[in-house]
Amino acid sequence: MKKTILFCIPAMALGLLQACSGNKTASTSDSTAMKTDSSTTTVKTDSSAMMMADTTFAAKAAVGGMAEVALGKMAVAKGSAKEVKDFGQMMTMDHGKANAELMSIAKAKNIMLPAGLDAEHQAKSDSLSKLSGKDFDMAYVNAMVDGHKKTLALMQSEAANGKDAELKAFAAKTAPVVQMHLDHILKIQTSVK
Repeated sequence: MKKTILFCIPAMALGLLQACSGNKTASTSDSTAMKTDSSTTTVKTDSSAMMMADTTFAAKAAVGGMAEVALGKMAVAKGSAKEVKDFGQMMTMDHGKANAELMSIAKAKNIMLPAGLDAEHQAKSDSLSKLSGKDFDMAYVNAMVDGHKKTLALMQSEAANGKDAELKAFAAKTAPVVQMHLDHILKIQTSVK
């Protein structure tokens, strides 16, 4: 009987504490009281940390997608090889569509996505904008190979480890498209050299 009372008092106190603090605690972490043979153990799971990983994924995917569209437009305008121009057009369309879908998911979840490129992607854009002809084509193709390898790893990681069902599904749906882009640009890379 004493063991039951000793278990109930902390559990009731925890319940009152959570009730008094409203949804603040529920939005940042969850606590569960578990009874073991002779004691009470509190197990904490931090849902804010899980959501932070998904939010980080969304931000990285958004920046990468914006970069693909911007560089794709640049390839259409500055590329000298038809295959580079065609690839740039495909990037504009495919990543534009993926960006719109990601923005819709983020808006529904109140996730703030970056409005512009980060320093790394801006530097790549600035560097490519100074090139022309075959020099542009080679630099653009190399940037696309590197970028698609990173994006594929990002999508695969979120698809496997994401906690948010919609972002996880987005990543799983987008990964094969990114893989197709990577395969395509690797073929172009061998012909542009």
